[in-house]
Amino acid sequence: MKRILLALTSGCLFGGGLLISGMTDTAKVQGWLDILGAWDPTLAFVMGGAIIPMAVAWRYSKNKAPLFAENFPTPASQKVSRDLIAGSVLFGMGWAIAGLCPGPAVAALGFGGKGVSIFFVSMLIGMLAAKPILKRNRYALEA
Repeated sequence: MKRILLALTSGCLFGGGLLISGMTDTAKVQGWLDILGAWDPTLAFVMGGAIIPMAVAWRYSKNKAPLFAENFPTPASQKVSRDLIAGSVLFGMGWAIAGLCPGPAVAALGFGGKGVSIFFVSMLIGMLAAKPILKRNRYALEA
């Protein structure tokens, strides 16, 4: 129950931060990416506002145990792979075109209109389809 409440609180805090900072507005995000045009540096301040407290929390938690688990999870891999690069490029392209990534898309669902709803449904389909497609392609590569 504590984990669910912590997840709910964290999600509400994150979504509220996105709303207050304006990061659910696709024009603001696309303005950040338009470095040769009408560049909007707002996203840099939002990132700084997230990175600074996280750096402090990370430093504090280095030798501590998590509050609701026995230990911190270890990354599955620290290797930069072809899949990681391809996924990063696709994510960046989608972010640039739509002006949304998963967090702001969820936060904007209530007021974002038809475009956000289409993005959200497409995102869900992509997430659900990714694992079977990767699994099938890996088997095809091994054969």
